[in-house]
Amino acid sequence: MDASKRVLWTEGLTKSFGGLLAVNNVDINVLEKTITMLIGPNGAGKTTLVNLCTGVLKPDSGKIYFLGKDITGWPSHKIYREGFVRTFQIPQPFLKLTVLENVLASLKSDAESPIKAPLRMTWLSREEESIERAFKILAKVGLDDLWYYEAFKLGGAQLKMLEVARALATGAKLIALDEPIGGVDPAYAGDILGYVRNIKETWNVTFLLIEHRIDIALPFADYVYVMDRGSVIFEGSPSEVEKNPRVIEVYLG
Repeated sequence: MDASKRVLWTEGLTKSFGGLLAVNNVDINVLEKTITMLIGPNGAGKTTLVNLCTGVLKPDSGKIYFLGKDITGWPSHKIYREGFVRTFQIPQPFLKLTVLENVLASLKSDAESPIKAPLRMTWLSREEESIERAFKILAKVGLDDLWYYEAFKLGGAQLKMLEVARALATGAKLIALDEPIGGVDPAYAGDILGYVRNIKETWNVTFLLIEHRIDIALPFADYVYVMDRGSVIFEGSPSEVEKNPRVIEVYLG
């Protein structure tokens, strides 16, 4: 592994809740411009691990590094500003705003500054550039034709993609997607992951993907970590994962 290409890595990350060891001495490496997937059954510790990495929770022990910086224990808003953004299993857009307005809300704007806001000519061209960028982002996630829809009118798969669009609008270097196909009609799940893969291949963005539907998600990954009961029980390429006896046992019993 080329350490210079690591975007995120952990060393001995551990977190307990009372007597439950939710994350047990976990080491992962996420390389730039890849889709690294965390898979495992419900309760395996996948979401807890991402919550630790994004500052939602603080680890009991271990280290977390992002773009070469030790971010262990940092608050989530500070990690967000560094360029590590996450989505949640249940999308949380501004439901009464349009699709376009939701993306624009994630883009930085001088018009929001109380000092610059009255000076319209200083930020007007920037606003036009923001709208153009927002449409490019929406095209990447297949929502450009729905830009005028209020978010509450979108279907489940479309809401998931709006979350990805909002994360892209922040200029994120790494996006953690928490079960992006959870609750989505299987007929559309592949479309969502296809958009994610296209973004990875054409933009300077890395993805950390949490899933338990390996039958659908595994072909879209570059590298996979399999978790069970808080520990990484196997890691490797998708083809190695689907052939591993221990992974098969975890999923099929």
